[in-house]
Amino acid sequence: MKKIGLIYSFNTSKTSQAARKVGEEFGTEPIDHINAETISEKEFMSYDNLILGVPTWFDGELPNYWDEFVPAIEELDLKGKSIAIFGNGNQKGYPENFIDALGIMAGLVESRGARLVGLTPIKGFEFESSRAVRGDQFAGLALDFENQAGQINQRIKKWAEQLKGEFE
Repeated sequence: MKKIGLIYSFNTSKTSQAARKVGEEFGTEPIDHINAETISEKEFMSYDNLILGVPTWFDGELPNYWDEFVPAIEELDLKGKSIAIFGNGNQKGYPENFIDALGIMAGLVESRGARLVGLTPIKGFEFESSRAVRGDQFAGLALDFENQAGQINQRIKKWAEQLKGEFE
């Protein structure tokens, strides 16, 4: 497997916690942890396999650090790249836009030619709507630390195993 770039904000507690767990689940596979708040286009493009940590802020928005990088992504040719996304959200507090940021980022990278991997079932979640829904799946891994904290580790473990088979 090619080296993986695991990109997330080092300054967020829940996303960082989830990212560290994702990295641990890959064991000896080569993974670079990269701070989303300081990433450059050149660094982003240096990986063929990427995992993005994209929590949903406020009422369905991207975090500032990702929002600031969107113009750069909109100019990149991501053909040949496989991208997996995980996102934190609160299905009870924000049921009308649960993990929307995951869906926003998925749509963006796909529009630039990336192959989206790591889709997961929506079963087990209760929400009204989400921009991350693709049929009966999410466009990545949905995590809810507020309402389903006890399921986080198992979901990450299962997702990491799935990604090992989907990354090239």
